[in-house]
Amino acid sequence: MIGRLNHVAIAVQDLDAACAVYRDTLGATLTPPLPQPEHGVTVVFVELPNSKIELMAPLGEGSPIEAFVARNPGGGIHHVCYEVDDILAARDRLKAQGARVLGAGEPRIGAHGKPVLFLHPKDFLGTLVELEQV
Repeated sequence: MIGRLNHVAIAVQDLDAACAVYRDTLGATLTPPLPQPEHGVTVVFVELPNSKIELMAPLGEGSPIEAFVARNPGGGIHHVCYEVDDILAARDRLKAQGARVLGAGEPRIGAHGKPVLFLHPKDFLGTLVELEQV
């Protein structure tokens, strides 16, 4: 059901400092910052030959990653994102197997302009999973 790894997301407090680590220390190519007010984050993607790293920082009051960043002020891995061909079919199959879809259970448009869903970390070995339709 799942396809390739799309990205690993790292939540950070200071997006500029995180970008400097990847750009200046590791020599990576970065996308411009992309505010995602509907998700409460600003993201920058580190472009890799076979995947991406998503650097994300809280955007505005009540950001869903605010508590995570408070617990991990130096940053930390927040979620992994896998590609799926049909997000509704994947959701229905997962729910039928007892997996919990976060939020209302309906796909939302993610940073790549494609439908995404998040799955409860307790159902996936303690890892928050994002599915993105390709």
